[in-house]
Amino acid sequence: MKKLILGIFLAAGLLACEGDRGPQGPPGQNGTAFIGQTYEYENVNFVYESANNLYATLLNVPPEIEILPSDAILVYRLEEQIVNGNIIETWSLIPKNFFVPQGTIQYLYNHTDADVELLINGNFNLSGLDTGFTNNQIFRFVVIPSDFAKDPKINIQTFDELEKAIQQQDFALNEFTIQ
Repeated sequence: MKKLILGIFLAAGLLACEGDRGPQGPPGQNGTAFIGQTYEYENVNFVYESANNLYATLLNVPPEIEILPSDAILVYRLEEQIVNGNIIETWSLIPKNFFVPQGTIQYLYNHTDADVELLINGNFNLSGLDTGFTNNQIFRFVVIPSDFAKDPKINIQTFDELEKAIQQQDFALNEFTIQ
């Protein structure tokens, strides 16, 4: 008798799954699913806040980027390095420290689902900080599920390593650039 009742419930469950097909999701590239999104801001300039002795700037999240409460936002700063006479672009994960003659500075950030605040703080009077740290900076923002970001097998320290990890799992990132 129990098997008969179980069979009726299973059959009813299968029939209840019929209905109109839902809307199609966004297309992937060559059948690749997207795990997250990335966007860049170019020509970012910081403003000195003397009351707090720090530099700050507030950048809006583009409207085409959807951030879920469970998502993580990773921020990378573009750095150019000279290797064998060639300029190599690298992306460094924030927070990031720099040791300058006056002391130490650190890039930091915090975010909501609508904006990201970038900060530069330090252990000395920052009013005269070299503009190479404060003007015309380029930042890349990566929005990914937090479970993916905290996986110990995933290296998020450089954007290249993060991108490799995403590609190894047959995912891709939607990319946007903001001038």
